[in-house]
Amino acid sequence: MDSTRQHSSVEGAGFEDATYRKIALKLLPILFAGYFLAILDRVNVGFAKLQMASDLALSDAVYGFGAGIFFIGYFLFELPSNLILSKVGARAWIARIMVTWGLLSVCFMFTGSVGWGGISAWFGTSDAEFTFYLLRFTLGIAEAGFFPGVILYLTFWFPAARRAHVVALFLIAIPMASAVGSPISGLILQFADGMGNLRGWQWLFLIEGIPAVLLGLAVLKVLPNGPRDAAWLADQERDLVESQLAADEVRKHAVGMRHDFSAIFLDWRIWALALADFSRGIINNALNFWMPTLVQEIGIDRANFLKVGLVSAIPWSIAAVAMVIVARNSDRTGERRWHATASLLVSMIGLLMLAFGGGSVVVSILALTLVASGAMAWLAVFWTIPTAFLSGVAAAGGIAWINALSQLGGFVGPDMLGRIREGNDGDGTLAFLVMAGIAIIGAALTFVLAKQAEGAKSPT
Repeated sequence: MDSTRQHSSVEGAGFEDATYRKIALKLLPILFAGYFLAILDRVNVGFAKLQMASDLALSDAVYGFGAGIFFIGYFLFELPSNLILSKVGARAWIARIMVTWGLLSVCFMFTGSVGWGGISAWFGTSDAEFTFYLLRFTLGIAEAGFFPGVILYLTFWFPAARRAHVVALFLIAIPMASAVGSPISGLILQFADGMGNLRGWQWLFLIEGIPAVLLGLAVLKVLPNGPRDAAWLADQERDLVESQLAADEVRKHAVGMRHDFSAIFLDWRIWALALADFSRGIINNALNFWMPTLVQEIGIDRANFLKVGLVSAIPWSIAAVAMVIVARNSDRTGERRWHATASLLVSMIGLLMLAFGGGSVVVSILALTLVASGAMAWLAVFWTIPTAFLSGVAAAGGIAWINALSQLGGFVGPDMLGRIREGNDGDGTLAFLVMAGIAIIGAALTFVLAKQAEGAKSPT
């Protein structure tokens, strides 16, 4: 009898693994592609800057503010966007998000061509600066809700014990967009420049914006809203998913599950989680938007945009691997606290190396790699924490609110680095030291908050 029970258990585990593998293979490729394009269209302005700044007379401070103002629009519309998704369904809303951000990304090619008359003068900017700020702000509005929407969407399919690895496979789009997109962006800048009387940066926005529109239309046709809408799931597979998700809901009671809308604003854990991700967002986004400039300044020919792209890809490629390894090991062991905390401390070490490395090529690349790898590994583990104690509308709103508040770090990081560089003749040492201190704060918050998720672990 014991042998029969053991055989049945093995068969059950095999069926379970096969079911979730099937779901991942159906959903993750299109979700990954969507986030890949979102990050590409969000940060390709970092490469465009290498030509665009001189063409349109945009200073470091103007660029830093414009790169960051994206996150103000994102912050304002993130929570309502995710609540709308929970009402109208993932398929239609994710498709809407992708189509609108793709169209707006294409519009950046006209940044230097729009005249605003007295409007731009009233804001104390040139026409090009005003257009740049306006497009970055509206791009943030358009993209708001995609990331937290997908995080929420994944909770409809995967139980908590499997979520870190799945989230990592989705979030790997962040480093991969920079690893793959950097050489592509450099290639476009260098070799498309002058074609059709357009500058390379204009071609960059056009070529990299259109795919998001096309993929958004594809999402509208193929993405199911949940397991009940997935014709490719067998009844037994659907029952397995729903029973395990229901068991997750029961375990959430042990850690003070919140499912009401008021939890979004009244639960201290949500605000603390947002502050932790805000800390990471400052670091991550400063790196995202300034990486091409920082790489160019270690000694690469300013006209060799392809080489800048290839070197910029190194930190992000290694970060993608580190992200999956850390997340997979976190799922395997069920340990969240040290995986996440140690990851952010790795970023802190990299920031200190950037501050004191003296401009050495090897030290700079290693430092950038540590910053990117630590932040990405932290992010994959982090998003298992709020979903361990949030449910229902609190999950939809809470995830969005955490991410919305944290996105303000995306404004602070690039803007701070730009202002410090401009005030110190291009030297960003002070900014790196400030960000190292911020990493310590984020690590300390993570260490405390991860304890909150431990009660929601699946029984072993």
